[in-house]
Amino acid sequence: MTLDRFCPIFDSADWIERLVPLGIKLVQLRIKDAAPDVIGDHIQRAKRICVAHGCTLIVNDYWQAAIDAGCDYIHLGQEDLDDADMAAIRAAKLRLGISTHDRAELARAMALAPDYIALGPIYPTILKKMKWHEQGLAKLTTWRGLIGKTPLIAIGGMSVDRAPGAFEAGADVVAAVTDITLNENPEERVRAWLRATR
Repeated sequence: MTLDRFCPIFDSADWIERLVPLGIKLVQLRIKDAAPDVIGDHIQRAKRICVAHGCTLIVNDYWQAAIDAGCDYIHLGQEDLDDADMAAIRAAKLRLGISTHDRAELARAMALAPDYIALGPIYPTILKKMKWHEQGLAKLTTWRGLIGKTPLIAIGGMSVDRAPGAFEAGADVVAAVTDITLNENPEERVRAWLRATR
């Protein structure tokens, strides 16, 4: 399964319903701290719109809810791996992406034979407080050499202008969050991303 080169990350099904119809083919739903029924509702709505538009949906963190909803892909951070039931995830045939920041985390992730590896933040990000400083483009190239043919996603502070550099450094996919959601015209920003990555 080949991943699209552009992966926006949204914190609600509202964003997915609004922007996926523009032509997005890979999207991640990342909801933090919500009640299980709310999370389930957002996953179901996101899945419906993605199926209708031929878009691959990645559910962040909530692997059990993703299994319940019949989703194809989950993304887990390193902390999420501590609690995840890998046997259940494998039994459900969920594809798996994992966040990494250093070589120890990368080794842990690769031992699980993931469907992609994410590295970030490539640039400083305003999205969340992180103990990790910016990783830089050179580290993308290092990761590319270490993970072989496993797809590599660049995340953190990414913009349309920075995407070409990430691809040149070895990323297969560039993920964007605030570059879209904080833009005064999110629709036009998504179109710019699609032009830049197709």
